[in-house]
Amino acid sequence: MREIRLAARPDGWPTHETFELADVPTPTAGPGEVLVRNVFMSVDPYMRGRMNDAKSYVPPFELGKPLEGGAVGEVVASGSPDVPVGAYVVHGLGWRDYAVVEASRARVVDPAAGELSTYLGVLGMTGLTAYVGLLDIAKFQEGETVFVSGAAGAVGSVAGQIARLRGAKRVIGSAGSAEKVRHLVDDLGFDAAFNYRDEPVRKQLRQAAPDGIDVYFDNVGGDHLEAAIGSLTKYGRVAMCGAIAAYNETSAPAGPRNLSAAIGKELNLRGFIVGNHGRRMPDFLAEVGPWVRAGRIEARETIVDGLENAPAAFLGLLRGENTGKMLVRL
Repeated sequence: MREIRLAARPDGWPTHETFELADVPTPTAGPGEVLVRNVFMSVDPYMRGRMNDAKSYVPPFELGKPLEGGAVGEVVASGSPDVPVGAYVVHGLGWRDYAVVEASRARVVDPAAGELSTYLGVLGMTGLTAYVGLLDIAKFQEGETVFVSGAAGAVGSVAGQIARLRGAKRVIGSAGSAEKVRHLVDDLGFDAAFNYRDEPVRKQLRQAAPDGIDVYFDNVGGDHLEAAIGSLTKYGRVAMCGAIAAYNETSAPAGPRNLSAAIGKELNLRGFIVGNHGRRMPDFLAEVGPWVRAGRIEARETIVDGLENAPAAFLGLLRGENTGKMLVRL
């Protein structure tokens, strides 16, 4: 089998030299374990942080060892009566052809209920992130105006659609190209969207939301967070999900420079890690699952074929080349 290893810790932007493709013996499953042939694997922005040797909410990737991340695949050998051969499971050992997974950490999914890839995206941790961030962290209420940054990405696109279906007064998104802006408005039902490369974010957000915003779902940080603080109404809330604008920077970010405005407006800015909210998965699936099956939520995917191309997919994700969820088909 093959696996992708971390060959070097990047200083700034990762490159192809950051990764190494290695051939290794296919492992065997022991008692309480299953051997999974991975079918899809996920690449996600948070993985960039794990490439640094720094203390964080998850341990860093080890040099010379395979990377990790969400994957879905077929059980081809089982040492557990609870997860039989032929079952399909979601687990956390992507970046390799086969994985030995503790049966207790493998979530069995039904391939007949939807495409396998959706269990890594809109019906997986990606969708749960959008759901928890919008409803539990930002405490969105019907009739409010919502701004989502990185709105054409996997999490942002779902967050905006949930807000719309939950009765938002207005949903606004930012994206990095004219094509993505059209996608947000024409396909996903956003009320307004803008290309953050065209003009300053603060100016474009004020034009899109002249009366201000109540909720900001932050996937970007930096100038987007600064603009949102400027447009948030009294008691506005921010769900701080990601800060991709700073992930590859080698110097400290410049802002937001207007953070003191949070005092007078009595804003609530709260970060969150979706892994701490797994208890919400049943509620999420019960509400969002029917929307997905009925076509009321569109889940665009960008799929790259071949494990050997996983590093290119990850680098493309950091450059914003994806629309919706970025996946690798093995």
